[in-house]
Amino acid sequence: MRKFFKIVGRLIASPFRAIRNFIKLLNAKPEERPVADLFANLITESETREELWRQIEILRAHLLRSTLVLALFIIAAFWIAEPAMEFLATPVGGLQNLQAIQVTEEIGVFMRVAMMIGVAVAFPYIAFEIWLFAAPGLYPREKKLGLLGIPLAAFLFLTGMAFTFYVLLPAAIPFLGSFTPISQFWAASEYFSFVTGLMLWIGAFFEFPLVIYVLTSVGLVNPKFLSDQWRIAVVIIAVLAAAITPTVDPVNMGLVMIPMIVLYFVSIGLSYLAYAGRTKNAETQETAGNAESA
Repeated sequence: MRKFFKIVGRLIASPFRAIRNFIKLLNAKPEERPVADLFANLITESETREELWRQIEILRAHLLRSTLVLALFIIAAFWIAEPAMEFLATPVGGLQNLQAIQVTEEIGVFMRVAMMIGVAVAFPYIAFEIWLFAAPGLYPREKKLGLLGIPLAAFLFLTGMAFTFYVLLPAAIPFLGSFTPISQFWAASEYFSFVTGLMLWIGAFFEFPLVIYVLTSVGLVNPKFLSDQWRIAVVIIAVLAAAITPTVDPVNMGLVMIPMIVLYFVSIGLSYLAYAGRTKNAETQETAGNAESA
């Protein structure tokens, strides 16, 4: 009986223990170790090499959990994949206007749509696993910013997918279907590859402003560099848009480029905000340190 009550007590206390450890993780400061010294110690100290392998094992555990959760969400998406296919086919008038040419084409399309749904739903958890891995090396302010950025990242990803479906596709599909008098009998695999690929790529690029904000907050990106190199950035965006767009026409390439360029300049503005906050925080810490030393 005593053992039973001990187990029940541990179960009741485990959520509170987890919350306490999480708060401790949020407020813990990382150990100051210059990168050059770290690489030098990898050669000379066995403890540093053991720590590196331990971090690799921790990363493997995070990746394994992320993969398992993603797989579960993809399997759960099987129940809504067919209605989602019907919804995604509305720009061409429904599934009845698509055709399967290969024997395995229908199952391939079904799996592709289920995978896209699984990625979209599992995105917050995968971002949280990435944050958990990086958190021990971040300062408390950076940890809290990263944690708050997870729901925003999920929102931006879904916004990018919605933007693609409701803005880009209604402009791209009619153009592609009426470019010549040739009758259009689109294969289901080609259509859904076009739609899901475009939605995932644009959704991922909508994360760019948030990524730049976080990188500037931790001191890895300078906003002046971003603003000075905007011409090169536009060229790189044009190359990316050409790679993402599965057609060679300039209209669809332009439809992809315009939001990407706008997002880049939004990123510059957010980078300046993050840089100002980081500078102010550094000045506050310096003032506090001077006051303590005095």
